[in-house]
Amino acid sequence: MEERPPGGLTRDVSMLLNLFDFEESAVDWMTKMAYEYVASGAADELTLRWNRQALDAIRLNPTVLTDVSRLDTSVSLFGTRLSHPILIAPTAYHRLLHPEGELATVRGAGAASALYVVSSFTTTPLAEIAERATQPLWFQLYVRDDRAFTQNLIQEAEALGYRALCITVDTPTPGVRNREHRSRFKLPDGVRTPHMGGPLVEKKPLTWKDIEWIQSFAKTPVLLKGILNPDDAERAVESGVSGIIVSNHGGRNLDTVPATIDALPRIAERVDQRMPILLDGGIRRGTDVLKAIALGASAVLVGKPICYGLACGGAEGVAKVLQILQHELELAMILTGRATLSGIDRSVIWP
Repeated sequence: MEERPPGGLTRDVSMLLNLFDFEESAVDWMTKMAYEYVASGAADELTLRWNRQALDAIRLNPTVLTDVSRLDTSVSLFGTRLSHPILIAPTAYHRLLHPEGELATVRGAGAASALYVVSSFTTTPLAEIAERATQPLWFQLYVRDDRAFTQNLIQEAEALGYRALCITVDTPTPGVRNREHRSRFKLPDGVRTPHMGGPLVEKKPLTWKDIEWIQSFAKTPVLLKGILNPDDAERAVESGVSGIIVSNHGGRNLDTVPATIDALPRIAERVDQRMPILLDGGIRRGTDVLKAIALGASAVLVGKPICYGLACGGAEGVAKVLQILQHELELAMILTGRATLSGIDRSVIWP
């Protein structure tokens, strides 16, 4: 593994003022292989770029002279009250980014009062993460061909106190990742994934019957991560799952699918408030969070920026990324005249 720049485990992040600053700084702080793994998308990376461009293209429609003196950013998800609607998305291999790996991430989540969705490809055992958590944890699951192994993993996470299960449904095979392959990506010696025995090379199809099977024994809410098609959203409602995550896998699987913020309104219209909808993909500003909520999301997840924060500053970097987004969301609410999340609707979007 390439050596990190001098300065110990972390660097001073006090002058990183927004999430773009963190990415720019991370270029110098991460190994080239690690940066390419986190930053890259599938094929020509069109969807990766569209995630950001589509959010930029949405204009806001502020309301003035409204009372925003008592701001409330809290949201309830599946019986858990959260102080804000910004969650840590599941991302793999945190020890590739910082020596403390997911243990630093979970401390940063605690410092920023954020819910952390832990990846199946964590480089730290679920039990160790749970021991250090001061905020709620969810678990992201890749269903392996060995269904007994999958069931045991779900039950282990539940026994450790993970409060929801996010099943990734958009990855029957990894996408065309040219940029990642050019970097000759591989895990460094000593970095392993204790809950995943190897890469995803599954042969057994994952279908709606498997979702039904998982729900037959899961004791926690089940969400489907990777929904873009309104018909799939309707099927998810009919299947009885607790929620969905509108996601294109950060633009890393199938290139030229739409940006998640473009898919969200069609899905929200079909779901019609019958279950919570979450969204990831391209979130970099508090105004992005506001736009997602206005178009039908209950909360958002951020992934790549958390990785950059971890690489730059460990737990402090993770916390600061989240705190910046939280603060920017509060400012956006004040400046658009919305005092609560429930007051954020399509009227805040310029017609």
